[in-house]
Amino acid sequence: MTRVTIGPATLHLGDAYTLRPTLGFHDADVTDPPYQFRASGGGRYRKARRQLMDQIIAEQLDKGFDMAVIDPMLCGAAIVFAHNEQLPALLSRLNGHFHRHALCVWQKNNPQPVANKHYRPDIEFYVHAWNRGYHPAGNLAELLRVSRIGAPRGPARFGHATTKPDALMSKILANVRGETVCDPFMGTGSTGVAAIRAGKRFTGIEHNPAHFETAVARITAAVAELDR
Repeated sequence: MTRVTIGPATLHLGDAYTLRPTLGFHDADVTDPPYQFRASGGGRYRKARRQLMDQIIAEQLDKGFDMAVIDPMLCGAAIVFAHNEQLPALLSRLNGHFHRHALCVWQKNNPQPVANKHYRPDIEFYVHAWNRGYHPAGNLAELLRVSRIGAPRGPARFGHATTKPDALMSKILANVRGETVCDPFMGTGSTGVAAIRAGKRFTGIEHNPAHFETAVARITAAVAELDR
């Protein structure tokens, strides 16, 4: 295991299921874990986007995750992205473990032109669940459950197939109460960058060495911005 400390951020290269229970209580776990969905299919569009979809399959970003990693004893609140078909299990997991929750939506203004025997992927869901004292923060403009933001393209993906846009993560972090944030599935560090910019302390876990190095670079740059 590798651990890197960058200002108020501590990043771990390793397995989330092993490491998260050892990292203690955080005010919020904010994470975008692997979705569970059918990455095959898509016809001609699938062939045109083969590199991206092959990356999703190779990195098992279509296999879902063990929801037990979201532990209400280890966080005051949890913000968790999920595929549409994961929502029943995720909501069941959170219900009764947290005081309240809200289902929120990232609405893309540039969805991919594919349906794959379903609806187009014009929205993605995340659940914000919280215990008493950790209810959503922010002003009225920040307390909207729908965020209309374009999906990242090209370099803005930072080499990751499912990167969330910085503007979305900044909006989400504005809704996080408290000072400490953990992301057990850090990817390239989008949650960490938003947490640093919001003045919070961040702990991240990522098992993929290439994405971990990208997260180190991005969060190093975010910390340097604050020092200017």
